[in-house]
Amino acid sequence: MKIILLALSLSLAATAETIEAFGLKWDVPVASEWSFENGVLKMLRARPQENKPRRPVQFALAQTDPYGELEIAVDVKRHVKSMIIVYAWQKEGYFDYAHLSVDLPSKQPVHNGIFHCYGGDRVRISSLEGANALPTEDWTPVKLVYSANTGKVQVWVAGKALPSLLAVDMSLGAGRFGLGSFFETGAFRNLKFTSIPSIKK
Repeated sequence: MKIILLALSLSLAATAETIEAFGLKWDVPVASEWSFENGVLKMLRARPQENKPRRPVQFALAQTDPYGELEIAVDVKRHVKSMIIVYAWQKEGYFDYAHLSVDLPSKQPVHNGIFHCYGGDRVRISSLEGANALPTEDWTPVKLVYSANTGKVQVWVAGKALPSLLAVDMSLGAGRFGLGSFFETGAFRNLKFTSIPSIKK
């Protein structure tokens, strides 16, 4: 099983292109669709998924070891309606993400929440309660904290914890993180993260 997972990861790395931002290298589908200037990572082109399963594909995936504990702080600026932060990424199609949107989760259940991808369509795993995360197009500070040990993730937006951005998922565990959008464009700046690598048994 470990050999198969390694082969899949290497296959993804071979097809992805690479950019540099925030002192890290990132895997992206197409490097020309991104830019990093004056400390700002910009998505220049939306990349809607053309085929099923329905899940995001346009995100920059940090080239890091899998982490057991992660805290990300980053300023987010949407250009249209929403942005995402990917976490617990295992391999293509197997990851979780926080969807940050102008929409109220109670009115648009596929926006503004925590979502789980496990080879198929994304599935919401968080509450529909709470406010929208990105009501304006201004720069908004966001913090995400995840523990692979407990499976818990929580997101704070402008210093406030939102019920729709709290969830537990024990199916993935340690993984990598990424920044992007489901099918739109936007920007990120002031990325800071602390992580504890997973302990392999």
